[in-house]
Amino acid sequence: MKNDLFIKNNITIPEHELEITASRSGGAGGQHVNKTDTKITIRWNVKSSSALSDEQKQIILEKLQSRITEDGDLIVHNSESRSQQQNKKNALNNLAAIIRGALHVQKKRIATNVSKALKEARLKSKAHRSSIKQMRNKKIDFD
Repeated sequence: MKNDLFIKNNITIPEHELEITASRSGGAGGQHVNKTDTKITIRWNVKSSSALSDEQKQIILEKLQSRITEDGDLIVHNSESRSQQQNKKNALNNLAAIIRGALHVQKKRIATNVSKALKEARLKSKAHRSSIKQMRNKKIDFD
């Protein structure tokens, strides 16, 4: 309960559904990288999750199909830091953000009309600009 992953409102993934593993990380860090397991991998099975409704599972499976394995696992890696705890925290935050993004429903756009006053103001400014440019073209006679 303490380490459950909060997603949003009434969605929380229980800790027992998350498979967290540590492994050796690549990249900079010298000998430290060769000796410690700081890379964190989190595996969460969307299909067998009890945290989501069937409708939410379907939405996630559709929107994140390129990130989900054939078995229905969503996998997140993190090895940004030299600290295993920091990488675990970052990986959990990334997982929550990915799920939150997939479940986000875009507001429907309401089309608006341009008011008559705005149209008239636009046309008036165009006419004014046009008259300024017309005055530049006038020929002046020097008799």
